[in-house]
Amino acid sequence: MIRLNKFLASSGKFSRRSADAAITAGKVKINGQLVTKLGTMVDPETDQVLCYGWLVNKPPKKVYLVLNKPKGLVTTKHDPEGRPTVMDLVPQDQGLFPVGRLDQDSEGLLLFTNDGEWAQKMIHPRYQKLKEYLVLTNKKVTASQLRQLCQGINLEEGLAKADAARRVNDRQLIIIIHQGWKRQIRRMIQEIGLSVLQLVRVKIGKLSLGSLPTGKWRMIKPEDV
Repeated sequence: MIRLNKFLASSGKFSRRSADAAITAGKVKINGQLVTKLGTMVDPETDQVLCYGWLVNKPPKKVYLVLNKPKGLVTTKHDPEGRPTVMDLVPQDQGLFPVGRLDQDSEGLLLFTNDGEWAQKMIHPRYQKLKEYLVLTNKKVTASQLRQLCQGINLEEGLAKADAARRVNDRQLIIIIHQGWKRQIRRMIQEIGLSVLQLVRVKIGKLSLGSLPTGKWRMIKPEDV
């Protein structure tokens, strides 16, 4: 059983405020009975709910998955230029959308869901979700350049700072950030005199790619959601 206003809002057709307004205005019926009390509970599996005379369907099952995005795909649901998109690699019948984005030349961990509230918590900077990237550069990375990345680099949007940066080998490094500006890491690397040959996101928060092959996806375990 869930609160009626939450049920209406989770259908995707109402905000919580507009759901409350509909209930108090006498526009909602449960199994044919008019309901005006905000705290009313409803069973999404068995109760029939009408709002303004329209049948409100039960909320869709929440789905969460990870894709190992290949290079060359656009991160969008629909591309007006007809380019291949990441949606070509995931199930089409569950209302999924990509959470955040990876640019066309980047690879790695990309989340999908049909849960808008969860998506917002994963991508908004105020939630401080750390994102980890494996970066291959065209030249050797120096200790001074690593310090620059962590101290901050002025970009158009403001000061771009890596939360952490360390070398894997001479030309490969790990960069961890919580910001998410467009092509941010590529621009930061360019500002320290290098260029990116390969950019792979390997982790968001506690979710990692693991051994997931390129172009494949897997469901996120409930305890990890």
